[in-house]
Amino acid sequence: MTNDLMQQYNDQELVSGVLRGSPSHQTALYRQFSVPMFRVVLRFARDKAEAEDMLQEGFVRVYRDMAQFRAEGALGGWIRRIMVNTALSHLRRQRDFLRDTGDFSPFENLLRTEEDVSSNLDAEKLMTYLQKLPPGYRAVFNLYAIDGFSHEEIAEQLGITIGTSKSQLFKAREFLKRIVDKSFIS
Repeated sequence: MTNDLMQQYNDQELVSGVLRGSPSHQTALYRQFSVPMFRVVLRFARDKAEAEDMLQEGFVRVYRDMAQFRAEGALGGWIRRIMVNTALSHLRRQRDFLRDTGDFSPFENLLRTEEDVSSNLDAEKLMTYLQKLPPGYRAVFNLYAIDGFSHEEIAEQLGITIGTSKSQLFKAREFLKRIVDKSFIS
């Protein structure tokens, strides 16, 4: 391995190097951000293989769209947004990703008052349980409970109604509760 591949670059150097097509800068960017970004896409994937596909697709987009980075925030935050969007695009391509539901307002109080399943689990167990969720439940749960998006933002991001977002979150929590209860019984 050459010293160029092991060199650390700041965000500005990484961006300008990637824009120039520098393989050492592309490699450095990947090495610096691949592990944290893998954790991001893994939350949306059903398994590690699917997460690896999402990660690779995400980095292709990062390299392709680097000229759009405006340095108004951290490079890592910009890359993270691309990874989340890539994961969501990947999920949207799957059949029956989400089904629209009717008015979910009668259940809103349950969503606000119930204890979040994720608060009592360690990260590794939560990841294992999240990967067992159907894709739509997993996406909405991640965006709401982990990334802090509102139902309005989720609906806009996924092209669904607010009611569907609430429904998917409710169903995800119920599904997770069943998985957690089953694992404690076993």
